[in-house]
Amino acid sequence: MSDKEFAATVQKIITEVLANDQGMSFAKETRDLLIECCVEFITMISSEANEIAEKDAKKTIACEHIVKALEELGFNEYVPDLLEVAQQFKSQQAVSWEQRRKKEDMTLTCRQQSREKKQSKIEQSGMSEEELLRQQEELFRSANEKFNAGPAEPAAEPAA
Repeated sequence: MSDKEFAATVQKIITEVLANDQGMSFAKETRDLLIECCVEFITMISSEANEIAEKDAKKTIACEHIVKALEELGFNEYVPDLLEVAQQFKSQQAVSWEQRRKKEDMTLTCRQQSREKKQSKIEQSGMSEEELLRQQEELFRSANEKFNAGPAEPAAEPAA
């Protein structure tokens, strides 16, 4: 992520969170300084976490790497809040995953019920599969003939 993308993210946070807090507003210079400080902080933490991940022979930075980076850079006071937010995120993800799974299960159940209904209708018809196919082909042929015949001629009115 580039510094411009970080800056845009921080700008969004300022706009959505801080500016809405009790009508707080920022002078442009103040906002720019805050963005610059936040981008520097994010860059510093992510660089340190990346080095820690590389030492652990990991290709992905994990929460534990961020925690170690904060501690090594002297930001120990942020660790409890970080861990709390990380736990909330994991809980949210678990709930989202569970909701997705339930929705997929319901969809699968509906499909199975639909198949069972169709199968039941076929069985209740009392016709063999070959008879049903012949009937279906006859219906298609009849519909095709009607379609190709064009509009029906209006019936002549009887003379009075």
